[in-house]
Amino acid sequence: MGKEKLRFKEVYDSCSPKILWWFFFVATCIKVLLFPSYRSTDFEVHRNWLALTHSLPLSQWYFDETSPWTLDYPPFFSYFEHILSIFAHLIDPQIVHLQEGLNYSSNKAVVFQRVTVILSDLSLLYGVYRLTRNLDSRKQKLIWLLVIWSPMLFIVDHIHFQYNGFLIGILLISISYLEEGRDLLGGFIFAVLLCFKHLFAVAAPVYFVYLLRHYCWGGVVRGFSRLLIMGGVVVAVFASAFGPFFHLGQIQQVIRRLFPFGRGLCHAYWAPNFWVFYIMSDKGIAFTFRKLGFNIQTPAASFTAGLVGDSSPFSVLPQITPFMTFIMVLLALSPCLLKAWKNPQPQMFSRWIAYAYTCGFLFGWHVHEKASLHFVIPLALFAAQTLEDAKHYFLLSIVSCYSLFPLLFEAREYPIKVLLLLLHSILMWSGFSAQFYDGAETRRAPTGHTKKQVDQLGSGGSSSAAVKKGGFVIGWTERIYLVGLVVVEIWGQFLHPLLLGDKLAFAPLMLISIYCAFGILYSWIWQLRSIVKSV
Repeated sequence: MGKEKLRFKEVYDSCSPKILWWFFFVATCIKVLLFPSYRSTDFEVHRNWLALTHSLPLSQWYFDETSPWTLDYPPFFSYFEHILSIFAHLIDPQIVHLQEGLNYSSNKAVVFQRVTVILSDLSLLYGVYRLTRNLDSRKQKLIWLLVIWSPMLFIVDHIHFQYNGFLIGILLISISYLEEGRDLLGGFIFAVLLCFKHLFAVAAPVYFVYLLRHYCWGGVVRGFSRLLIMGGVVVAVFASAFGPFFHLGQIQQVIRRLFPFGRGLCHAYWAPNFWVFYIMSDKGIAFTFRKLGFNIQTPAASFTAGLVGDSSPFSVLPQITPFMTFIMVLLALSPCLLKAWKNPQPQMFSRWIAYAYTCGFLFGWHVHEKASLHFVIPLALFAAQTLEDAKHYFLLSIVSCYSLFPLLFEAREYPIKVLLLLLHSILMWSGFSAQFYDGAETRRAPTGHTKKQVDQLGSGGSSSAAVKKGGFVIGWTERIYLVGLVVVEIWGQFLHPLLLGDKLAFAPLMLISIYCAFGILYSWIWQLRSIVKSV
């Protein structure tokens, strides 16, 4: 009987990659159905990048201003667009026409660009597979569900239009090699990622400290030689990306495009981060001072209208500079960096990376609300590990997904985004219930535990093998907060237009940003506490 069970387990495990492909197939079917849905200006941004990298010589890529959507990603992404443009030209030459192709969105163009996002998601598929291939099948499927069927990726990549799944996949591949102890390869892939999208550099301090301590440390000769090897690999990657532009004497122009600090502290839609509270504090203080008779000037840049500028946007509080946000991110990161230096554990690395991107999201300069994907997806890798992680992820993923709702502002997309979030919440609840609770059925006792022992553990004992009875639940505080999320949505979507009409049009967006910011801040504190308490 034992041999038969072992043989069944081997067969089941061997089918795991096939199950992963099934997850990807279902996700692809949904993505195809979303082809006709809303497309943001990012669709035209990437179409224009296809055109300029196909029509112009490399020396003009970072100078071209035919379209307002100029090229502002690092060279590897430019090369990626150039490769795609070859196929785009074969399918419809108009796609890559620089002048006549402006705002071109024929059916062929839409299908082609949508398909490229789906195919690029194969890197995400490979990354999550590498990170979960040694887990038991139950945990594997739960993590695959959270990542491959992420509603945030559906909204941002396959409706709004971007390539986040592709880039996050590269990040996960890098993390997987580091967890295997293959530090050189993991560092190499992260360097490649930075040459695709420089905004991932928020995690660079964690990579630097971890690799210095884990890979390079240990004896003068060994440490110095490994430092040279790692440094040589990173330099080689950046040289292959930026070398041609350095040779052309254009490196300053490339850097200027990559770091347009004049865009202002906040994005056009307020990301739910620390600066939302700072902005509202400034407005509250300014309003109070005006009532008291003080002459407080109204700033030229209006946050409440959802627009920003680079001219003194604050009335009372000190103006914020990019350097100040850099220092704040670094200070927030410091506990994580100390942990990575004192005890560089490979199994903790993905948690440190998620925390780093949370810090960047909360305190960074000109943060996009879409950047929450950078920490939500890596945290999914831990959601199946402990019940506390599952509860944290359940709240965080709902809040982060809801914060993206303003991206899809057209009425026809409203049922789609609501349905995606509701379905995701139900699937999370079912998956966590199956992972951590008995549910309606009695699960087999873990190895080394009798049924009586499992019952005792589930009713108050503590063990990593414990399986509680009932269903997945979160605390009262979290439940009240999620109910508040529903109230915010009902007010913004239905009551505000009914009661106030066009008055205070900025209020619903402001309310979403502020309310979601509390949830993200809670997640940051929770992650910080977990890192500090870790051994």
